[in-house]
Amino acid sequence: MFDTTSPTAPISHQLAGFVGGLDGNAIPAEVRSRARYLILDAVGIALASTQYDFSHRTLNALREFGEGASPVIGYGAHLGLRDAVTMNGFLIHGLDYDDTHTQGVIHATASCFPTALGIGDDLAASGHDLVTAYIAGMEVATRLGSVARGGFHQIGFHPTGLIGIFATTLIAGRMRNLTGDQLASAQGIALSLASGSMEFLQDGAWTKRLHPGMAGAQGITAAALARNGFVGPRAAYEGRFGLYASHLGPLAADCDLSLATRALGEVWEVANVAVKPLPACHFTHASADAAVILRDRHGLTPDMIDSVRALIPAEVVKTVCEPVATKKRPQNAYDAQFSIPFAVASGIRHGRFGLRELEPDALNDAETLALAQKVEYEVDPNSPFPKYYSGEVIVRLTDGREVSHREEINRGSSDRPLSAGEIVAKYRENAAMALSDRALSRVEDAVLSLDDIDDTRDFAALLAGN
Repeated sequence: MFDTTSPTAPISHQLAGFVGGLDGNAIPAEVRSRARYLILDAVGIALASTQYDFSHRTLNALREFGEGASPVIGYGAHLGLRDAVTMNGFLIHGLDYDDTHTQGVIHATASCFPTALGIGDDLAASGHDLVTAYIAGMEVATRLGSVARGGFHQIGFHPTGLIGIFATTLIAGRMRNLTGDQLASAQGIALSLASGSMEFLQDGAWTKRLHPGMAGAQGITAAALARNGFVGPRAAYEGRFGLYASHLGPLAADCDLSLATRALGEVWEVANVAVKPLPACHFTHASADAAVILRDRHGLTPDMIDSVRALIPAEVVKTVCEPVATKKRPQNAYDAQFSIPFAVASGIRHGRFGLRELEPDALNDAETLALAQKVEYEVDPNSPFPKYYSGEVIVRLTDGREVSHREEINRGSSDRPLSAGEIVAKYRENAAMALSDRALSRVEDAVLSLDDIDDTRDFAALLAGN
């Protein structure tokens, strides 16, 4: 039998002990409340995503594998369990508007919630059990992401997919009552199923959107295999060819493996998850906000600007500044969501960087694109990354003056969080793209009272629009 309690046991065994033994009633009420607001944010984004072509095409593709019994958020459609989880994760992550754990650099809700929802619906679990499993998965995903200290992005791996599967494996395993041995083994199986490439950054491809949902589907697979006696490696994380050694190479030396299990059940990382105020990669937010502030403070217009410098963390350059040509002229909306030049230019040109600024007319706006050509990046020697995703914008005007503004702490982070009211307002704005006022209010009430729902099937049907 695996030892899942000793601090010297393999990480996978310790995580199995935590997730399998977590008492939902022992989770502080404020943590459970925060979890429900994170879920509300995710549901609103998923509903908004249903209005875009990328989601229609993806659902059509998954329908080729047949219908099923698991609901798809906002569509009234039903797919097989793993395909529904894939689709729901896709919808939550589709607009790159979903939450981020800053230190772990991971969009954990987009994997954890669809998995808990899908299994909960399949088992007719209570809402309380769903929320508990979701929190357990979030505590695992955020910690495993934090171990790498931002290194996965440097190598070209997307932590949301790569790390998300270990959390979803444990969520599925907990909800299906796997033993500690089985939960530990399931994580070893997940090691061979984990994936997530950052190559989409080269041309704005759609693949990143798939990562969290696929992590959920593969996590369900890993848990099912373990439940039926399939044996996985014991040292999934710290092993010679474990997660960090195999995916980080020399950067594995910078990992802090103690972060994977530190203060489990004492410090709740759910409270440190940042809700996005802007529909773009979190690395762009501080610079986009700084640009808007400078515009408003100094009455900036594109014709007044000679050049712009954006100071950003070294660790985010590959994600939001390279390749330079496509960052200065994004090839599509997804490309624009990962572009410091476009985010800064939009902030100055329009006074905001929201979904409207990602529509075709805005993407092809001549003044915005001309301004983006003037934006250069510099590595910020004083960056607090990964604690915060800072950004500083320095604008040189045509009259020779120079104005600047720095956002040290990105808006929405744990030390500068969006309030519950702001999260609700964001949900309503997004959900209104797909639902009537009456329907979005019903969903809002259901999510915020999820702990009190007896049967998750009713909840899942409501989200689907059935």
